[in-house]
Amino acid sequence: MIAFLRNWLKTSPIYAFNQVLRDRWIKMQAASIPAGARVLDVGAGSCPYRTDFAHCEYRSQDFSGLRGDQLRHGDYGQIDYICDAADIPVANASFDVVLCTEMLEHVAHPERIIKEFARILKPGGRLILTAPLGSGLHQEPYHYYGGFTPFWYRKFLDEAGFTDILTEPNGNFFALFSQEAIRFMRLSSPLHLPVPIGLLWLPLWLLLLPVLGVLMPPIAMMLDRHDKEQRFTVGYHVTARRAEVQHA
Repeated sequence: MIAFLRNWLKTSPIYAFNQVLRDRWIKMQAASIPAGARVLDVGAGSCPYRTDFAHCEYRSQDFSGLRGDQLRHGDYGQIDYICDAADIPVANASFDVVLCTEMLEHVAHPERIIKEFARILKPGGRLILTAPLGSGLHQEPYHYYGGFTPFWYRKFLDEAGFTDILTEPNGNFFALFSQEAIRFMRLSSPLHLPVPIGLLWLPLWLLLLPVLGVLMPPIAMMLDRHDKEQRFTVGYHVTARRAEVQHA
């Protein structure tokens, strides 16, 4: 029962919306790619999206320098190009699609990666990209940036020769708050605190648990669509096309 509940929470669009909604979005993007298209997954890690692109000629790239426990599925998938993402050993215009998810924050010079995407994409080729706007430290020590804004994407994608740049937030403020409410309850668990403090905190923690840990996430997700400011999000989903004619 506990294992079932843990698995359900990991796959719930309410309690694990960040990853679940990102996976859904990528699956939708993959479904729109023609069969046989050449796809390169940059920073592929465990290759969680390989099956989504099963109808394509899927290839993967990674620097392969992380530990297994730092990867989504506990180990690397089959990596075709083990190299720097700014210097992938393929010819110009080799791919119809470049996929890159939650990787840009882990490279020292992300603008160089964007230029490499433009180099290896065919004219009119498609870029499918996600990265956080704000997140805690992860995959240390390879975490260099806090996140990327729509203005960053528009500036550097445009400079690299991309057009049709679209940025979509993966949730707004209330979704972000629900994620952090769950994180607060997990990190503040009395089991994680010194005994005297944990015992004092336990009664209030138990009172807050059904509110912040159970009720708040679905309420926040219902409110999320009504966020008028749209200034806070966990990250952006981005698509763009390589221009038919590159900038001089």
